[in-house]
Amino acid sequence: MTDLKNPANFNFPHAHLSNDDQHALLDLPTQWVRTDDELYELIDEIDSVDVVALDTEFIKRDTYYPILALVQVNTGKGIYLVDAPRLDLTEFWQALCEVPSMVWYACGEDLGIFYLLANNPPLTNVFDVQIGVAYLTGKLQVGYSQAVSEILGVALDKGESQSNWLARPLTPEQELYAVNDVRYLLALHQAVVQALSDKQVLGYVNEDSTLYAKELYDTQHLSDDKLYLDHVAPTYTRQQLAVLRGLTMWRESLARAVNEPRSFIIGKQPLREIIESLPTNMKDLAYTTLNRSALRRYGAEIIRVIKEAKALPQADMPAKIPVYTSKAKPFRHALDEATDAQARLLNIPSNLLLKGRWINELMYHVYQGLPIDDTHALSGGLQGYRHAWVVGTVLPLLYEHEQSIRDGFDCGAKM
Repeated sequence: MTDLKNPANFNFPHAHLSNDDQHALLDLPTQWVRTDDELYELIDEIDSVDVVALDTEFIKRDTYYPILALVQVNTGKGIYLVDAPRLDLTEFWQALCEVPSMVWYACGEDLGIFYLLANNPPLTNVFDVQIGVAYLTGKLQVGYSQAVSEILGVALDKGESQSNWLARPLTPEQELYAVNDVRYLLALHQAVVQALSDKQVLGYVNEDSTLYAKELYDTQHLSDDKLYLDHVAPTYTRQQLAVLRGLTMWRESLARAVNEPRSFIIGKQPLREIIESLPTNMKDLAYTTLNRSALRRYGAEIIRVIKEAKALPQADMPAKIPVYTSKAKPFRHALDEATDAQARLLNIPSNLLLKGRWINELMYHVYQGLPIDDTHALSGGLQGYRHAWVVGTVLPLLYEHEQSIRDGFDCGAKM
């Protein structure tokens, strides 16, 4: 792939902070926001700037709903620690929705909380610096502290990440950790944006940040009857899919009602075992790895859901989902070459141009026999800057192997 064949082209930019710059960041005033008046002052400051850097600290060890403990904000004028449990943040969320650019680092969990609490449409003002770093380095999961170290030349202590953020007062170590999570984020953002601009790929990162924000929104708002799709195996029958759908819907409703994590009710492994064995009584259910507490509390309900799902008319059971199960991918070499060539043309790492899940989606497009230009139903990642290449190169290449792709899907359908 491009980022591996040409490592010199994809490295961390070096924008190490001078001593004066470091001192300026260390001297940024830091303020707790604990009252409504302090919050309104912060909102006014957010309204006056074009870019804010953000992070959150939350607890989600034994609850369904995350408990937001702290929001860290860097406006460039000061750093603010918002004491979330004490405040109504409705107007704060709205102000952030309206700021021209919200800067985050690895914003997946943060935006999940944002969407849960703010009740806003998909955000279009998000810049995820981690995505920018990926476009510069070809590395998909570079952590914040590593990015700050490599790019800005500043070493950060990440030792407080799993501490109790609901405790008040925070320890000095916790407070320093929280402040540092945003203290350097604007400077990191500026360095990454400059490097992306120099490579003429900033637009791609803006597009993918917005795409990621939309995907997180869609995940947050996924209807309960679609949750089972995350747990489907190619071998599941329609009856097993019906049970899976029933159990995931029941589990989600219960988890919300009692405010417990899904795994406290049925974890991934016991869920898989239940779907594979379809127990009809408590004795059989006890042979799974379902924890003993959940078995006592919910066992009878689980058996009821299984029996009801199995009794559904065939027409009301979920359809089998075609899955490409063949190990043969005769198009793989040609697709890799086409991806590398396009990535070189765009000056981006090839592992960001075409992800595995998008390849599967395009293979399914071929399996369905849809016209090459009938791409309106493709996911957002295959639209935008990738779209013309997908239509002009990738789909024609895959259609050259249409029969083998169909056979690969049929292999799964017959199981």
